[in-house]
Order: sequence, then structure tokens, then C-alpha cells
Amino acid sequence: MDALAPYMSAETLEFHHGRHHKAYVDKLNALTADSTYRHMSLEEVILTSANKPAESGLFNQAGQHWNHSHFWLGMKAGGGGAVPGNLEKHLIADFGSVDRFKEEFKAACIAQFGSGWAWLVFDGEKLAIAKTGNADTPLTEGKSALLTCDVWEHSYYIDYRNLRPRYVDAFLEGLVNWEIVAERYESAIGA
Repeated sequence: MDALAPYMSAETLEFHHGRHHKAYVDKLNALTADSTYRHMSLEEVILTSANKPAESGLFNQAGQHWNHSHFWLGMKAGGGGAVPGNLEKHLIADFGSVDRFKEEFKAACIAQFGSGWAWLVFDGEKLAIAKTGNADTPLTEGKSALLTCDVWEHSYYIDYRNLRPRYVDAFLEGLVNWEIVAERYESAIGA
């Protein structure tokens, strides 16, 4: 639980991963146990239940589970640092520089009103930044999610209180697993 310290404390992981994310998984499992969804992949559940008011509860649980899983898998102990070559090249091509990407990503994190997510996505042509609220995910827009930062208060309030910009700085400089982001990018472009 302390693997991401000092950027994310064991207490945050206990509450955020061990309780909050787990609750989405438990509710999703209960909702799909005796339904046509039970044999679908998580992505299929999301895409099938999206924009169906009668299935909004299912979509919310599935979307939150997928978003949180993407978030956790995009971090590592001793993260941050240099961006791998091909991804760095494309960040520079699409944003002007890696630093400019980080500035725009941070701005999206800070500007997300209330609860939600900021994303680095591949939209089929180029890298872009997106924001989603609640359980929404780039999957439903046909975009490939490469990196996400959870900006719900439960993600940072224990460690950073109301200082979301400090949390985002810590995320970018000390937690992001750029190798995973680069692998996701290579997969998205079919390399």
C-alpha cells in the first residue's frame, strides 16, 4: 500500500483502491451476475450499456471500474521521468513539446469541474487531451485512452487537501508509468 509514497500515501490507497474502487467492482459483479452481461468483457459492458437510461447504473459501475483500473495501471513507484522515444516524438509533434503537453494536461485536470478525469487520448489521427465527468470514458467516443488522472476529491484529498494542482504535479512528475503509456500508444496506432 505504500509503494506510491510519498506522492500517494498508503492511507489514500487504502481508501481509494481498497474501498472506493472495490465498491464499484462489487456492485458491477452483483449487477452482471445473472444477466446477459456476465460473459462480456468490461469494455463490451461499457459500450453496450452506454447512453441507455435504463442501464445507467450498470454503466456507472462499469465505467468507474474501467477508469480506475486504467488509472492504477498507468502509475508505478518511481514514476515520472523521461518519456520513451516514439511517444515523446508524437507528444512534441502534437503539442509542441513534452512540457507543453504536461501544461495542457494539468490545465485539463484543474479545469474539470467537480468529479471526473483528464485523459491523454489517441483520437485516430493525433494525440489529444480530453476530460470526462463521472463514469464517462473515452471508449464511448471511439478514442484510445493512453493516460488518465483521477481528479475526484477522494483521489487526492487525504494527501493534498484542496490543492489539486499540487496533486497533478506529483502525478506527472512522480507517478506516471511512461512505459505503459508508450505501450498503450503503440497498441492504439497498431505498431
